[in-house]
Amino acid sequence: MLKILFLSTSVGSLGSGQGGGVELTIQNLAQEFRRRGHQLEVVAPEGSWLNNIPVTTITGNLQVPVQTQSREVPICLPDNSVLANMWDYARRVQHKYDLLVNFAFDWLPFYLTPFIETTIAHFISMGSMTVASDRIMQQIIQQYPGTFGVYTQSQADTFPFAADCEILSSAIDLSLYQFNNTPEASLAWLGRIAPEKALEDAVAAVNITGIPLKIFGKIQDQDYWEQICRDFPDAPIDYQGFLSTEKLQQELGKCRALLMTPRWIEAFGNVAIEALACGVPIIAYRRGGPSEIVKDGQTGWLVEPDSISGLVEAINQIDQIERQLCRQQAEEQYSLEALGDRFEAWFKKLVINN
Repeated sequence: MLKILFLSTSVGSLGSGQGGGVELTIQNLAQEFRRRGHQLEVVAPEGSWLNNIPVTTITGNLQVPVQTQSREVPICLPDNSVLANMWDYARRVQHKYDLLVNFAFDWLPFYLTPFIETTIAHFISMGSMTVASDRIMQQIIQQYPGTFGVYTQSQADTFPFAADCEILSSAIDLSLYQFNNTPEASLAWLGRIAPEKALEDAVAAVNITGIPLKIFGKIQDQDYWEQICRDFPDAPIDYQGFLSTEKLQQELGKCRALLMTPRWIEAFGNVAIEALACGVPIIAYRRGGPSEIVKDGQTGWLVEPDSISGLVEAINQIDQIERQLCRQQAEEQYSLEALGDRFEAWFKKLVINN
């Protein structure tokens, strides 16, 4: 049995959607590791919650999401930083644990690594974002080899230390997602509504095809969302909000396909495997994590990045995809058991070697 302390993302409380896909990763790993009998504590910002998992919450001001900033942004902590407070807590309780696991994509946890006696596993949830973060990560991986985990090779390749990253993929609790083989005449887009996700490309595509687009997710950038609505006043779009997993899978399963249009290098794309679990094919740009998930021509279509015409062509061909193959891929590659095996092997190796 391992004794593990998870330190959450610091850009939002767990359950808020502000943390993006890493929130789902924390939920899934915590659930699977408790099922396996490991001792686990999850530390997260005030207001956080996980399904059937106790969370130790810490007060303080949230970090600004790194993806909203430039590559040259200076290192910055808000007054009464929740990230600093979380790591002060970790410092005080560290000797109760075999391993600390950092899920915050921020400069501070990497900088603090040499000052913490307990081994730290850093799970990196995004690709290269800032010069300062890349520099400190490069220094730490040289001092502590084997301690960085990522979702995909595409994500790892954005860093100068790609060869030193553990590729761990992702997963979902498949029991929460129902297979739907009788979709309605609608498409889906799912994710944080922010510029790097390029929702406007999906809206432009359905504006051409006329097929309704259901939009699910947290509006992270209100001005960006309002601009899309102004630019496409007659587009057949329906914003359905940030839904619970139970409600989301019901609505997502009714859709003919999920559109994934990231402008950046998506580290993974948990929404892709949520769609697969419902039997929903994926139409994604051939960029980043989704390009490693979608089996082109079998469980969806990969499209030239930033090509609206490519999205339209793929939409017109979506009925060629067998939805049963989508569910089958989710079951074979993205179960919680498979995820637990990968992370457990990594964690045990770190504990043994350190």
